Amino acid sequence: MRATVESMNRRIAAFSIAALVLVPALFLARLLTTFEDPAVDPGWALSASPVVPDGSVTVRWSGTSTLLFSDGETKWMVDGWFTRFGPLEFLFSKIAPDVEAIARGLERNHVASADELAVVIPIHSHFDHAMDAPEVARRTGAILLGSESTANIGRGWGLDESQIQIAVDREPIRFGRFTITLIETNHFVFPNAALAKRALEDPLIDEPLVPPVGAMEYRVGQPYAIHVSHPAGRWLIQGSAGYIEGGLSDFDADVVFLGVGGLGAQTENYREDYWRETVTATGANHVIPIHWDSLTGPAEGPLTGSVRASSLVNESGAERTLDFLVDKDATHPEIRFSTLPRFDEIVLFEGR
Repeated sequence: MRATVESMNRRIAAFSIAALVLVPALFLARLLTTFEDPAVDPGWALSASPVVPDGSVTVRWSGTSTLLFSDGETKWMVDGWFTRFGPLEFLFSKIAPDVEAIARGLERNHVASADELAVVIPIHSHFDHAMDAPEVARRTGAILLGSESTANIGRGWGLDESQIQIAVDREPIRFGRFTITLIETNHFVFPNAALAKRALEDPLIDEPLVPPVGAMEYRVGQPYAIHVSHPAGRWLIQGSAGYIEGGLSDFDADVVFLGVGGLGAQTENYREDYWRETVTATGANHVIPIHWDSLTGPAEGPLTGSVRASSLVNESGAERTLDFLVDKDATHPEIRFSTLPRFDEIVLFEGR
């Protein structure tokens, strides 16, 4: 009898140990493989434009803040980030551009040959904005335009110096009929203090950055808002949910591409200030949220919100972001809200 009791006790102990290991493992696996709901209203979704009138300005979106603009004569791109990797790679491995993913992304955007892009502009130098841009420039003949930190990402990739241009704050640059002005701004502050320190303190990349490197080696550099004017219309791209008070007071826009990643993790006052300093300041009547999708979601198929594991290091606040945007949609009937399909061409302004 005593042997039987001891045997049972051993089995119970073994089962308990297995449960202590298995339950957290299953919980972690769920965090790493499932995603939050997107912080946008499905009713805002646009479909591909069936007809593109001559002279129209169109936009294609590839996820995060990667945008391709064209007027039928000139094409240019924001960010050009197509590489995707899982949260474990982000946390524990070194990362590098995925040249095959970049090739597929350009093909899906109907950018398939050299000398087809005029310029690629990362809004700042974090990996999800600037990591792939030098390879995009190399494949397409584009100028890589951005901060000195972005330039050092290009140099580390071996991009020729003739294709690298340092932005000057508020200095308009003409590409075809597009007049593009980069405006120095701020990145939003991560609510997680440790992540904020790694991602935002010591912001400069002051020497060529040669991948593979840790994700946080892609330091923020100088963030920019991008203002664009064209005979067909004017628009602003605010890829990160940051701002400088009064920074956009001289830049009118019909459309704002509004970066909302991390917005819900900020305070209510911050969200209101951000809206005032971007949408209200520019007088826009059309808001297109961007940077609401997962950085580690699949590059094809349905878009998702952030992977649930990201909440371990940085609160996403997706529900608060959605509530905020839905409230603005309801209280500002004069402003149209839209979200873009991935890769499909959308007429932004009809030709004049």
